[in-house]
Amino acid sequence: MVPLKPLSVAILGTRGVPPRYGGFETFAGELSRRLVARGHRIAVYCRDPGPRQWEGVERIVLPAIRHKYFETVSHAALSALDAARRDFDVVLVCNAANAFVLPLLRAAHIPVAINVDGVERRRRKWNIAGRAVYAIGESFSVSFASRIIADAKLIADYYRRHYAVEPVTIAYGADFPDEADTDVMQRLGLKRRQYLLYVSRFEPENNPLEVVRAYREASAICDLRAAPLVMLGHGLYARDLVEELHRHASDRILFPGAIYGPDYRTLQRNALLYIQATEVGGTHPAMIEAMASGGAVVALGTPENREVGGDAVGYFRFRPDETLSRTLCAFLGDRERLERYREKGRQWAGERFRWETVTDLYEKLFRELVP
Repeated sequence: MVPLKPLSVAILGTRGVPPRYGGFETFAGELSRRLVARGHRIAVYCRDPGPRQWEGVERIVLPAIRHKYFETVSHAALSALDAARRDFDVVLVCNAANAFVLPLLRAAHIPVAINVDGVERRRRKWNIAGRAVYAIGESFSVSFASRIIADAKLIADYYRRHYAVEPVTIAYGADFPDEADTDVMQRLGLKRRQYLLYVSRFEPENNPLEVVRAYREASAICDLRAAPLVMLGHGLYARDLVEELHRHASDRILFPGAIYGPDYRTLQRNALLYIQATEVGGTHPAMIEAMASGGAVVALGTPENREVGGDAVGYFRFRPDETLSRTLCAFLGDRERLERYREKGRQWAGERFRWETVTDLYEKLFRELVP
């Protein structure tokens, strides 16, 4: 058999690698380094300065306009202009908001796949103009991408229903390496299985303030003195929300900022309960990482979260009435129930969310797109 030629792939539309922000950055990091390990040349467009390589992945650093509405699109535009003059076999664009670069890349005769993420125009943080940009992005994705990728079946169904196209469905991975815990719990004054964990960017549709309020409400219903709430994340463009959140900071509600790498995985592995409160998007990496780490998970009962979590996760709601506070008390009052969810979650994630499987599917897709 003739060996297959290594591919040259660019990934654009994220903040870059190493991952230091959100789900798309984790995705870009995990996929790119695994493809490099398989012998491919992978470049990731990055916004922040740093070394020219990360784990064998080429970092192409370009500037961006640091503004809520212009940062992503300005960086994507410069990235596409740069990619169009290089010899990439295929380009992977992340986020439907960046679909406006697709005509440029196709004009350069480069096959392009786009991971559209969720139905982003439903996010509460966007005004009318922002929602219009995402609606146009969906149309551009359908019209100009060589292939559309959805990370959940519900997102793929949305594109089938509204645009009569057939996306490829590829989820995210959630593998946890075999490693020792770091000292992050000691630094934060936490003990194993004696804290609740929330992980997300502090943005309205991720409901961080609602989680804090529900925790305070739960504290009035049941005894949470042995289980502080750790709010892991930051908010770059939601200053008022962040200020309101930090008014609730205490020795019971901690805001250690955004934490990544081994420290993050240590906090996931040792949490008593993980809270997933996002209301928009498909597969959220932090949620499946919580399950894969052996954590018990409760999630906002959106259709997307229910698809990802199945019966291995407990569910709550915020509207029209809030049930998280009662859900927390019910779970924390039944340790056998917690252990059942831990085991079910670990098994569920192990069967459905593996980075090597994800890499297999992307590698196959890229080869199909290369002439």
